[in-house]
Amino acid sequence: MNRRLKLTLIWTGAVVATILLLVGGLVWYVYNSAQQTAAKIYDDLEPVNPAYISKDTDVNKATEPMKNLDPFTVLVLGVDERKNDRGRSDTMIVLTVNPVKQSILIFNIPRDTRTEIIGHGTIDKINHAYAFGGVEMSIQTVENFLDYPIDYYAKVNMEGFARLIDLIGGVEVDNPFSFDYEGHKFDQGHLSLNGTLALKYSRMRYDDPRGDFGRNTRQRDILQEVMNRAMSFSNVTQLQSILGELKDSVKTNITFDEMKQFVTDYRPQIHKIDMVEVQGKGQIINRIWYYNVENDERTRIHNKIKEHLQKVS
Repeated sequence: MNRRLKLTLIWTGAVVATILLLVGGLVWYVYNSAQQTAAKIYDDLEPVNPAYISKDTDVNKATEPMKNLDPFTVLVLGVDERKNDRGRSDTMIVLTVNPVKQSILIFNIPRDTRTEIIGHGTIDKINHAYAFGGVEMSIQTVENFLDYPIDYYAKVNMEGFARLIDLIGGVEVDNPFSFDYEGHKFDQGHLSLNGTLALKYSRMRYDDPRGDFGRNTRQRDILQEVMNRAMSFSNVTQLQSILGELKDSVKTNITFDEMKQFVTDYRPQIHKIDMVEVQGKGQIINRIWYYNVENDERTRIHNKIKEHLQKVS
């Protein structure tokens, strides 16, 4: 948030001086506290491989994209961590943000997608990249799968995501069919969900007639609702509340200055969030179920990202 926040107060004499002094001290405290909290969640990467260079010569990784108000990409990893176990990336969502086109493009990469795990030398489910090599290997594998570089990442512990939903006042979804999951009945129709229920709602897949597709759709619906509500946050106090709640559940290579840049310069430009679904089909190979995405589909997704990130509308 801009440190030169202007306070318009119509008072007189000593009352004006007193209020400005108190409020100015409070703004500095909140700003400084938010900055310190952001530093705790910041975690830059040291990849074992050089930055990804796309085979598409028209695709280039932006340099300090937020500083220059360029479009950028983000990989969101929803991680189901366990004690003494790194766990796996339960959710992999890619966002492309373009202020010129005033929109964000979102799509899930199904967790069982069969692909090359970069840096591990195997063909496996894409969500295993995190178990093998953490955030770095996940990013490299996603970049190779999409043939597109990733600018930023955010790793979110799924329980922390539930706390975020509570912090923004819950989410509302339109559930296409009734189902039971982990002791709760989710009725068909419009639902208001707290963080715990939203997490359960997003995780069910075995009773969904569309399987992983249905699960991915529910995850995107919830993420879109979270983003819509978060986009309404417009001051450093709200940013401080979010960061304070998530400091133990989030790691990202987005700096505090870049967070402020997004809130002040990008957020007012974003008016639309579009969803894309990665098409494929299930296949059992060596008694293991995979989600196969053909090269033509990978090219389609690559081109959608490339088109969305163009600097002209």
